[in-house]
Amino acid sequence: MHSPNLVFGPGIYRSDFAESMSMSNLENLQSASTGTSEETEILMAQRRGTPAAPASTSKPARTTKAGSKPTEKAAMTDIQSSRDPRNVAIDRVGVKDVVYPLTLRTKDGNSQTTVATINMYVALPHHQKGTHMSRFLEVLNQQTQNGPITPQQIPDVAHAIKERLNAETAFFEASFTYFVNKKAPVTGTEGLMDYRVTFECTTNGTTDFLMEVSAPAASLCPCSKEISEYGAHNQRCRIEAKVRMDGVLWIEDLVTILEEAASCAVFAVLKRPDEKYVTEAAYDNPKFVEDIIRDLAVALEREKRVTSYEISSENFESIHNHNAYAMITRDKRKKK
Repeated sequence: MHSPNLVFGPGIYRSDFAESMSMSNLENLQSASTGTSEETEILMAQRRGTPAAPASTSKPARTTKAGSKPTEKAAMTDIQSSRDPRNVAIDRVGVKDVVYPLTLRTKDGNSQTTVATINMYVALPHHQKGTHMSRFLEVLNQQTQNGPITPQQIPDVAHAIKERLNAETAFFEASFTYFVNKKAPVTGTEGLMDYRVTFECTTNGTTDFLMEVSAPAASLCPCSKEISEYGAHNQRCRIEAKVRMDGVLWIEDLVTILEEAASCAVFAVLKRPDEKYVTEAAYDNPKFVEDIIRDLAVALEREKRVTSYEISSENFESIHNHNAYAMITRDKRKKK
């Protein structure tokens, strides 16, 4: 027994199904539907012998009810400036991990442009509900004229943030990778060394500026050398110093101070004569993590441009399943 074929989808049908339906059936089908059916229109057009109108591909217009809330900024409620009842001040609130270009001078008289990760905060009083996050970015772009920021501009940006957000204290941090072209110790083969640098600035009527540099180096264990018939375990270490300065202290100068506190510096490119030199230099200059941090403290005590320091050293132990760590904090200004 032949059964009528069904409509399969928009524009897809069988003619014998269309022929088996009367015009009244189609009109009833159309009136019974909640909307105009493309399949029904096609069948009705075929029955009349007229071409069907092409299916519409446009989406129905979305209608929205007119809102009662204002669209102009001046008429909008400033929630952030409203009063908070909990009576709890916030030490730092703002934006972080802002990626921004930074240009700085190098010791050799050139300049270097790199990419900084910037954090900007203010201290929020107990009575204010929130800070205005967009203003941090507004100030940064206005102060730098949408171009790379320089170290000399950082105090101005911090001060502008303080004023723009009507805060007692503002904080600015910029962390970036700094490259130094370094020659191998024997062959003089050149290669770029990367160092992590952070500038920190706090302003609250006075301006405090700090520079932090992190440098890789090599350390060789004095105990391992002493007790072994031959060889000694050695490893890379990371030495960091955060310093306040009186005068200009180049990043390169602080890197040199850090590296000289280790058993030996590390290099980007080493040929065989260089590798022999570095291996023997570290063996002749064994240091515990305690030795590194103490030697670094002595060097910074002698450096007149440094007024305070926070230093640390971490050895990534090669034969132990842990690292060795040491830290010293000193404020030379308190001795005066």
